Amino acid sequence: MSSSSAAPPAKPPMRDALVAAAFRLFLERGYEQTTVDDIVALAGVGRRSFFRYFPSKEDVVFPDHEGCLADMTAFLAAGEPECEPVRRVCDAARLVLRMYAENPTFSVQRYRLTKQVPGLRAYELSVVWRYERALAEYLRGRYAGRPDGTLRADVVAAAVVAAHNNALRSWLRSDGRVDADETVGHALGYVQAAFGTEAAGPAAGGASAALFGVPAEHPDDVVVLVSRRDAPLWRVVQEIETAFGRA
Repeated sequence: MSSSSAAPPAKPPMRDALVAAAFRLFLERGYEQTTVDDIVALAGVGRRSFFRYFPSKEDVVFPDHEGCLADMTAFLAAGEPECEPVRRVCDAARLVLRMYAENPTFSVQRYRLTKQVPGLRAYELSVVWRYERALAEYLRGRYAGRPDGTLRADVVAAAVVAAHNNALRSWLRSDGRVDADETVGHALGYVQAAFGTEAAGPAAGGASAALFGVPAEHPDDVVVLVSRRDAPLWRVVQEIETAFGRA
């Protein structure tokens, strides 16, 4: 009678092993004090293997954004013509939330690390801009032919990103304890109430005085933004995000 032994546990895929090794060292030594050589030594692979998956050390901190961006782009492209465009981009933003919520411990660790390292904060901003650009490009296609189509697309995309990020940071600051779907859903509700045709009816030609409203469950709570016509878009978005934080 032959005896059999249990098979050893499967090793994590190399990409996951590199991420795990990197974050272990970042937490133990600090980001700046950790080199790529340190990471590959702990993971038990060579430098060539690291750069096969990650172009730089910064990329190993954000290993899942490329895939999420691809999923978002595909989701937007798959939308039917009758889809309400603001609702569609809000639903696309929820894909980013899902990515964070799938691994709360990792997401919170990354949030804390990014706050401590200026270079990572700059890298994160570049990632956020790519999400915003994907949303804006979809909306530009949906608003094509309107006199204000490009402006509306860019402002709505910026508002979606600002609302999503405001709620996401609240969730991360809670160490992932609050309800992520509810928090982000509430924030995105502001955008849908302000810009969505399902909530506000067909858009008029010009801007409304009460441009930024709130969901119907708070009919007396309205956020009004007054801005110069020539104000840069980043300033408008900053004011929107500030208003959300105070609401």
